Amino acid sequence: MRFSTTPPTPVVPSKAVRRAAGAAAILSVGLLATGCGLQPATSYVPLAGPGSIEEIVDGEPLTVTSKNFTEQLILGKIAVLAGQAAGFDVTDLTNVPGSQPVRELLLAGQADVTWEYTGTAWLTYLGMSEGFPNQEEQFAAVYEADRDNGLTWGDPAPLNNTYAIAVRSEAVEDLGGISTIEEIADLPVEERTFCVEAEFNSRPDGMNPMLAHYGMERGAPDGVPDDNISIFDTGAVYTATDSGDCNFGEVFSTDGRIDALDLTILEDNLGFFPAYNAAPVFYTETLEEYPELEDVFGTIAPTLTDEALRTMNLQVDVEGEEPADVAFDFMVEQGFISEPDGPLGSGS
Repeated sequence: MRFSTTPPTPVVPSKAVRRAAGAAAILSVGLLATGCGLQPATSYVPLAGPGSIEEIVDGEPLTVTSKNFTEQLILGKIAVLAGQAAGFDVTDLTNVPGSQPVRELLLAGQADVTWEYTGTAWLTYLGMSEGFPNQEEQFAAVYEADRDNGLTWGDPAPLNNTYAIAVRSEAVEDLGGISTIEEIADLPVEERTFCVEAEFNSRPDGMNPMLAHYGMERGAPDGVPDDNISIFDTGAVYTATDSGDCNFGEVFSTDGRIDALDLTILEDNLGFFPAYNAAPVFYTETLEEYPELEDVFGTIAPTLTDEALRTMNLQVDVEGEEPADVAFDFMVEQGFISEPDGPLGSGS
């Protein structure tokens, strides 16, 4: 038996395999640092038929990532479905625990796209001390700052997942038809009662500066006395507000419990809360290779409103549906994809 003296041709891993290995390394470091266990990526998504999103490539690799809370899982699955409809072989790296690991995946080029919030990038990743209440200004600032980091922000969605003040709907008329935060100051002091979580109560951009911004000094007899403010766990704020433990509760503007409990958000008419619009963020080298991706996500962004996400978050958090199914139904309803002719399956 003869043996060849020609050395074997080395096997070079594909781009997708190299990225997966790199992503695993980043996630391992991040998880060791946080002490968290990586949850299953839940890479299930229903198979989609063609829609208004047209094929721009034929099986090129694309890695989508997201954080691991409900809204991010829904947005992540929307991105996966969009990528598949555009002809990519999508690696589903959604459900990553923590904001920073997601950011690191994108910066390292181990992920190609995620949906991120302008305020989160500006205040958390870029380390700025104050955000912009004006949504256009906040987007422009973060877009410019991240260009030097090798990231490109696509068009932002109307979705603005920021803090908000809500009131139970049945109490609106009893409180003089209130519709803005500013009008709280017109109420008798005893009606200026708040339910807030501990973090918001102590944040430098939270309860105290919000009251000052709206002309109500905390602790002052003619402002908001300390006894008027009750501290709750995050989830309990919603039910406490709904049950009348207070007139006004601190909420997140796209939380599904707002609709489930029939709460009404008051307009931040004097512009206190920073903007947290969701937008697709691309690894710039990927976008340079496939510039059509910006248009794909640009067609989806305008449909992602606060109301749309509240409905989808409610379907997952209250009604128990899977984020992938909720994302799929939304994409079909908007015409971006279609129901396949055959039985539904799954992809990754």
